[in-house]
Amino acid sequence: MAIKKILIVDDSATERHFIGEILSKRGFEVSFAEDGEKGVAQAKLNKPDLVIMDVVMPGMNGFQATRAISGDPQTKHIPVIICTTKDQETDKVWGVRQGAKDYVVKPINEADLLSKIAALG
Repeated sequence: MAIKKILIVDDSATERHFIGEILSKRGFEVSFAEDGEKGVAQAKLNKPDLVIMDVVMPGMNGFQATRAISGDPQTKHIPVIICTTKDQETDKVWGVRQGAKDYVVKPINEADLLSKIAALG
């Protein structure tokens, strides 16, 4: 499945804008959610081809939101890439155990992010 629509879930407007710019200039259709609850709701409503998920957010964190998306029959087919400042190996392992397909550490390396997206497509 070619990835065209990407949902970015991040509580930082700066990060949403930065990641959105990287992706939109590559031709991806980008949408945004500013917290985990809204991210899960948008994933169900809009059925993006990929979710890029921050971890540290108020309310439902990114690990919880990833688990909700990957565990729901309506959204379990949507891959999630966790994108966070949490760079410990235990965080990466935990993210994958929640259902994430990949893990990117901030600050984002544009080429790294794009290659991870291409690998899923």
